Amino acid sequence: MNNSNKSSAAILGVLLLVGLSVMGFLLKQAIIEYKLLDRSVTVKGLAQNEYPADVVIWPIQFTAASNNLEDLYKQIDSQTVLINQFLDSNEITADEVTQSAPTITDKLAQQYGGNQTVEYRYTALQNVTVYSTDIEKVRSAMPKLTQLGKKGIVFSQNNYDARIEYIFTRLNEVKPQMIEESTRNARIVADKFAKDSDSQLGKIKRASQGQFSISNRDKNNPHIKRVRVVSTIEYYLAD
Repeated sequence: MNNSNKSSAAILGVLLLVGLSVMGFLLKQAIIEYKLLDRSVTVKGLAQNEYPADVVIWPIQFTAASNNLEDLYKQIDSQTVLINQFLDSNEITADEVTQSAPTITDKLAQQYGGNQTVEYRYTALQNVTVYSTDIEKVRSAMPKLTQLGKKGIVFSQNNYDARIEYIFTRLNEVKPQMIEESTRNARIVADKFAKDSDSQLGKIKRASQGQFSISNRDKNNPHIKRVRVVSTIEYYLAD
């Protein structure tokens, strides 16, 4: 082998050695950077606010009884008129009120051959329902319903079907603000963790939004709704 070939082989060997060294260095750096990227912290951010309900459903349920079916229907009609007059006097309009067909029960037919006696053969259950977006107007009318009780109307307020409902329908309006708030609160927690561990907080690695929940503020204020959401966010950490 001449000197020229020996020189070429030596240069090639040096280049291979340098190339392998550079490749090793790059691989080492890639592994280090990967490990740094793999460092993260997962935190939760809570957003919780109170909002007034914007819809109220007020079922006014009453009963009547008689031994004569025709007389029973007359009672229902006259009492329904009184209720509608009461609602109108409290500025609850006709388009906010619906009336269902009465439920009639024949107690004699339910005895199945028994000999027990009943005071009234027929009983009726009637519903007049108020659906309104004016919460304060309806709430101010509710305590006054006792005025009709003094006129002989028997209300069934303990039935499940007679339960007053308050509904919050503006969730889509408040979602962006609450998600922003929960994300901000999560970052505050993550920043504190990073400082305590002598790290720096990086970008968001992944994030998930929890479900929104709507509940009454308390049993005495069902018209005030508590809206709550928890966001879970994972941040990168760096030295």
